Amino acid sequence: MTIQHLKSQNLILFEVISGSKSFGLNTPTSDTDIKGVYYLPKDQFYGLNYIPQISNETNDEVYYELGRFVELLLKNNPNILEILATPEDCILYKHPLMEQLQIEDFLSKLCKDSFAGYAITQIKKARGLKKKIMNPMEKEKKSLLDFCFILEGYDSISLKSWLQAKNFKQENCGLTNMPHSKGVYAVFYNENAKYKGIIQKENANEVSLSSIEKGEKEIAYLYCNQDSYSSYCKDYKEYWDWIAKRNDDRYNTNQQHGKNYDSKNMMHTIRLLQTAQQILSTGKLNIRVRNREELLDIKAGNREYDDLLEMADDLIASIESLYESCTLPETPDVEKATKVLIGIREELYD
Repeated sequence: MTIQHLKSQNLILFEVISGSKSFGLNTPTSDTDIKGVYYLPKDQFYGLNYIPQISNETNDEVYYELGRFVELLLKNNPNILEILATPEDCILYKHPLMEQLQIEDFLSKLCKDSFAGYAITQIKKARGLKKKIMNPMEKEKKSLLDFCFILEGYDSISLKSWLQAKNFKQENCGLTNMPHSKGVYAVFYNENAKYKGIIQKENANEVSLSSIEKGEKEIAYLYCNQDSYSSYCKDYKEYWDWIAKRNDDRYNTNQQHGKNYDSKNMMHTIRLLQTAQQILSTGKLNIRVRNREELLDIKAGNREYDDLLEMADDLIASIESLYESCTLPETPDVEKATKVLIGIREELYD
C-alpha cells in the first residue's frame, strides 16, 4: 500500500506539514515534511494485512495507522505529540473525527523521559559525529598485523617494523601459544618450514597457530592486541557507513562554521529539552517556538559545543525539578483513549 493509494481511497484522517515549518524554524532551504494519520479498509483492518505505518522512499512523508498513532500518543512519543499539536496554519486536512483526539488527554509526566530521553540520545549522536569529524579514518583498512608487536626487553616495536628490519616475511613465521599469557605468542621463522604465517589472509580476525617441529628455537615473542583491533574494525565500519550516508550539504555547513559538531542536531536537541520544560511547567504543548532567533543561531553554528552541552545540562536539571512539582498525570488515561479509538473506528466502519 502506498501514500497515493491512501489518498485515492479517501483513507486519510489527518495530514500536516511537520518539522521546521511547523516549529517556525524554516529557512528558504528547508524541506517540506508531511506527516499524517490514516485508517485501513475494514476487511484489511480485521484481516491479516494490518499495516501500521506507510512512508515514501525518502521518508519525508510518513503516515501512521490510527491505532498505531494512538498507541504512540499514549507513550508520549515526541514526534507523534507534535503532529497532534500542529498549528492550524500547517494542517492540510483534518477529518472531523480527529477532533476527538485532544492533546490534553495525552500529555503526562512520561514526556520527561520521552522528550528529554530522546534529546540525550541526540547529544550522544552529536558527540559521536564530532568524533568522526575530528578523527577521519584512512580509506585503506588496517590489518591485524598493525596491532601486533614484538616484545624486546622492557619495550616493544611494531611487528611490521621488526619484519622489515629483519627482512622477514610474515608468511614464513610460525606462532605458538604462550601458557597463561593471553595474546602473547612465541615466534619461529623458517623459510623452508610449512608454517601458517602470522595471518593467513589480509582480513583475518585472529592470528594463525602453526605446528612447530621439535628442536626449533623461538626467535621472538609477539603480542597481539585483539581487543584494540576489534574496536578499530567497529569504528572503521561506522565511519565509512557514515561517509556513505551523510547529508553532504549538512556536513559542509558543519565544516564551514568550523565548530566540528552537527549544529542542526544540537538545535533540535535544545528545542526538545525546551519543549519538555514547557510541558511540565504549563501542562500544555505549543510547538511553534518563541525563541526562533536563538535556535537558528545554534543551527548556524554560532555557539560553542561545550556551551551547548552546559545549556542542555541546565535544561535537564530544570526538567528534573519541574517533574517533582508537575500536576500532570503519571501516564495518559489508557481506558479513555481506548474508548475514543473504538468510537472512531465504529463510526468509520459503520
